[in-house]
Amino acid sequence: MANKVFSEDMATDKELIISEGAPIAEVARTITSDVSEEAVKKGDAFAKEIVGRFVSDFEKNGDKMAHVSTFIVIDGYVYMTYYANTKEPSEDPKNQTARLVYAPIDDIDNKTFMDLQTTGDTVGDKTIDMVYDTILMQKDSKTIYIMWTARITEGNYYRFYCPFDLESKTLGEIGVNRFKVGETVNDFSFSGIRKALAREGVPCKKMYSDIGIMQKLSSREENGETYYYSGTYSGDFTAIIKSRDLVTWEYVSQPDFINDSKWENATYVLGDKVFYFVRQQDGNKSGFLTAYNLNDNSWDKPVEIYDCQSRSDFIIYNNEMYLFHAPIDREHIGIIKINTDDISKSEVLLQANMQSSCFYPFIQYYKNGELAMSYTVARKHIRLAEFKLSNYI
Repeated sequence: MANKVFSEDMATDKELIISEGAPIAEVARTITSDVSEEAVKKGDAFAKEIVGRFVSDFEKNGDKMAHVSTFIVIDGYVYMTYYANTKEPSEDPKNQTARLVYAPIDDIDNKTFMDLQTTGDTVGDKTIDMVYDTILMQKDSKTIYIMWTARITEGNYYRFYCPFDLESKTLGEIGVNRFKVGETVNDFSFSGIRKALAREGVPCKKMYSDIGIMQKLSSREENGETYYYSGTYSGDFTAIIKSRDLVTWEYVSQPDFINDSKWENATYVLGDKVFYFVRQQDGNKSGFLTAYNLNDNSWDKPVEIYDCQSRSDFIIYNNEMYLFHAPIDREHIGIIKINTDDISKSEVLLQANMQSSCFYPFIQYYKNGELAMSYTVARKHIRLAEFKLSNYI
């Protein structure tokens, strides 16, 4: 196993082309946090519903910190992932653990906790010294993949995955995701991304710190095969990726206009467009919404949306697209109804003061065709709550 987990990056003599990062010069529209009374009223009702329809907290007794949730409901079970610090109350990757939790949906307190990896663990012949964002994706009817970022002691960051058998409730072997650009395929690592882009002559904005894959999957049929779309990020570099097997991820595109992007980029493919919202630099009041047109490889003129620079999420509900984001701070949730024909005509559905910490929302279907939201509370709780979006439409 030690010789199979990691592979060498494909050699290249080419230098990586670094793209400029700067505030967007021209936008189609700016959506601010100055919203209508109706949007605020709906937001108040949404905040009350989230509190009133609390499902459960998923952190483990003894956790000092927990953050970045993903969940899915399959065959009567709720599966939740996040990373936790069991040693001290800070978001410090040197003390973090990647975790899966599952429970019957009708017996939610009957939770099983499974730790995937923690600092000090070994994978193959490498030792882990940092653990970061942990997500899950459903591979098929029998398998989900738990996926996370970790750094090895040599200093390189990798995206790892581990299959979980839904029938036996057992974990498989840990592997490394792969990153493909053109004809170049490397490990999905900090160095692998940079060298693959350099080898294929693809420009890249400044990368730093860890690397990530966004947790929301959407799919599209291409040449008779199903491709799953997501986003990837490292520092200022954010891009669309796609995969047939959730192991090897192919580079698709990144915004072709100068922008201020930073970290997590929400994506959703619908028809021949990939909708895209990403936070920007800390001093910027807005994230930006755009769409990539797969037929002609063009990007729509961006719409800036006030955002406190948090993680956002798309969902399709009743055949309409919605974006959940943080318009003011991490105690507010905003919902934008996306006009998929003309993103500049997208509108605020509601803006909610949640009255407490409520950030990094992740939206998924839960029961009876309705939704639930998992989110972080003060980096202390991984919380799940139900809501009915049609109440506000």
